[in-house]
Amino acid sequence: MWWPLRRKEGSGFSSCSTAEEVTEGIDATAVTAIITGASCGIGAETARVLAMRGAHLIMGVRNMNAAKHVKEAILKEISTAKVDVMDLDLSSMASVRKFASEFISSGLPLNILINNAGIFGTPFMLSEDNIELQFATNHLGHFLLTNLLLDTMKKTAHESKKQGRIVNVSSQGHHFTYREGILFDKINDQSSYQKFRAYGQSKLANILHANELARLLKEDGVDITANSLHPGAISTNIHRHNSVLTGVVNMLLRLFIKNVQQGAATTCYVALHPQVTGISGAYFADSNLSKANSLGRDTDLAKKLWDFSMNLIK
Repeated sequence: MWWPLRRKEGSGFSSCSTAEEVTEGIDATAVTAIITGASCGIGAETARVLAMRGAHLIMGVRNMNAAKHVKEAILKEISTAKVDVMDLDLSSMASVRKFASEFISSGLPLNILINNAGIFGTPFMLSEDNIELQFATNHLGHFLLTNLLLDTMKKTAHESKKQGRIVNVSSQGHHFTYREGILFDKINDQSSYQKFRAYGQSKLANILHANELARLLKEDGVDITANSLHPGAISTNIHRHNSVLTGVVNMLLRLFIKNVQQGAATTCYVALHPQVTGISGAYFADSNLSKANSLGRDTDLAKKLWDFSMNLIK
């Protein structure tokens, strides 16, 4: 990356820091973590580094074959790694409910939930629940998953006396949403659909979800934090529906593009680093505190989205 971007901020890390670097010396052997979308890209690297630090990792994935290859690669590198793979399609509420039920039935604790999976710039499609696909996958599936696993996280935090962490992987793309922020009344309206703004809408929703959840957890006196983050501009297969964009990104923005090891850093930092203890309802970038746009800081919009999402998952 271009050398001016290497400047370290308050945390001591920068945009060039890798996931291994931001977790160096951290012992996560007492941690059980779920990460969605860990079959490729920054999700797979996040999984590898959390496993390296000793966490018991559950990979919630749609592509089971790809995830099994990731698991095999992790075990080959880290023979003591504890990694499980479970089927999870975030665009399907039935799949999310099945995943959560099976995890809860396992009796495992849950310290960390990383809502990482995402799709980008898809043509207009509806999920099997008749919800616009990017909103369904990037936001609503994670909203439902978090809701279903929250009691397990509360129980774990209480019994372990260890703070739980919920991490929503958002994007700077939240700046490029619709003017209203969230099209509540037209969420499934094809005539209003703009694929990149719909992506921005879903990433804004990730931030608002974390913010409102943080407020509710604090109000309830629960020792669980909820934060969101921008991983950075990374060339991964999230751009698979936009081959022209991928080419432009790779050729013209190479100086500003993170590799996967750097792209997973902020997620690993927010999930594990002691510096983040007690911080909730915040937005991070480059393994440092950052600031979402005004819509991402709108508490009324966050509450409205929460109520809207609760109605959709009933």
